[in-house]
Amino acid sequence: MPIASFQAYLDNIKAKTGKTPKDFRDVAKKKGFIKPNGELTVKAMEIFNWLKVDFDLGRGHAMAIYHTFKEKSE
Repeated sequence: MPIASFQAYLDNIKAKTGKTPKDFRDVAKKKGFIKPNGELTVKAMEIFNWLKVDFDLGRGHAMAIYHTFKEKSE
């Protein structure tokens, strides 16, 4: 079974939630998870829990979104 590409994860997330990584980033900023300078203010687990509760995303999909947050903060 082939491993899904990172873009496939993002495409599946958008199909499920209607949101892009930028949309999630904007919501995370409003929730205070990301500072205006892009620095994360919370641990990964808090972001995973938020994505599970609010968007019913599993760990793999939540990791993909978290990765897009980390990518911008480095």
